[in-house]
Amino acid sequence: MKISARNQLKGTVQGITRGAVSSEVTLVLASGEQIVAVITNSSVEALGLKDHAPAYAIIKASEVIVGKGMDTARLSARNILAGKVTGIIDGPVHSEVSIELAGGGVIIASITRYSAQALELRVDDPVSAIVKASNVIVGV
Repeated sequence: MKISARNQLKGTVQGITRGAVSSEVTLVLASGEQIVAVITNSSVEALGLKDHAPAYAIIKASEVIVGKGMDTARLSARNILAGKVTGIIDGPVHSEVSIELAGGGVIIASITRYSAQALELRVDDPVSAIVKASNVIVGV
């Protein structure tokens, strides 16, 4: 299967915390970062997820928020991944921002061009890629 989501990050299940309907699934990427996804318990079962199993965190580029100066920020989003801008492609409406994570992986964000300009994004700027746990799809 091929999918259109730009961010397909390979990892290993580090833990699963079950709730009544949904579970938190924590993945550790090869680069060392952790990503938390919230998926239904039936999805955990259907995927056969268990500790130490390989899995992918799949994130649409449009679900990635870019933040600058996040060192002391407090957010409700579970996934705040530090990195630096390695590329920016500006379109008339949207900008595509490539972020190299601290551990070496890359995540792509699609944000409005206005937002990229308001953040004054430049290559090598330290930034954070921010993703709500409910916006992470888990694949095996």
